[in-house]
Amino acid sequence: MIIKNWMSKNVITADINHSLHTAMRLITQHGIGSLPVMKKGKMVGMVSAEDIRRALITTTTSTDGQTTGAIDGTKVSEIMKENMVLVSLFSTLDEVAEILLRSKIASAPVMDENGDIAGIITKTDICKALISLAGKTKKEFDFGLQVEDSAGSIKVITDIIRSLGGRIASILISYDEVPDGFRNVYIRVYNIEREKLDELKSRLMPAATMLYMFDYLKPSRQIFH
Repeated sequence: MIIKNWMSKNVITADINHSLHTAMRLITQHGIGSLPVMKKGKMVGMVSAEDIRRALITTTTSTDGQTTGAIDGTKVSEIMKENMVLVSLFSTLDEVAEILLRSKIASAPVMDENGDIAGIITKTDICKALISLAGKTKKEFDFGLQVEDSAGSIKVITDIIRSLGGRIASILISYDEVPDGFRNVYIRVYNIEREKLDELKSRLMPAATMLYMFDYLKPSRQIFH
């Protein structure tokens, strides 16, 4: 999924001539971690809460009044990062997650086709997207299964679930730490009658290796492997 659908479009920015005090107030007021810095409508840098904290630490002060004076006397242009990590409107969630992790940052500006800032994508936005993709509103049962990496292996599983009246909210697939020729499949199921659970498990076991079953309504968690 592309980040255009998950980014924060209401971008809070700082002007290049703003003081650190103004930038810190914006960050605190809006509960954000960083600000794009703008000059005549174009983004020229980024300043984060951590950048401001580091600037304060390096300012020698003896009273609160002097601290405030130092913050007011320093512009964001003096500490902002000009070498920014930027992403496109049409970058995917996993691409951006990898960029944020590799760059060790919590957010990145999202740029449109004209090179203008269109939004901000944060680690929090990516977590919200993951929760939505997992089918949070249909959270009744989760099954972790290991199946052969072959055509139709997942369809066998989903056909069994549907034959017992179950509906599928989401399917996630992973090849990480899986033996060659196999893949892990994580399926969220709802609308299945509780008295059919034992039958469901017994029918799934010949078709796949059961890793776990989570029952969110009971609640209970069974770990098989």
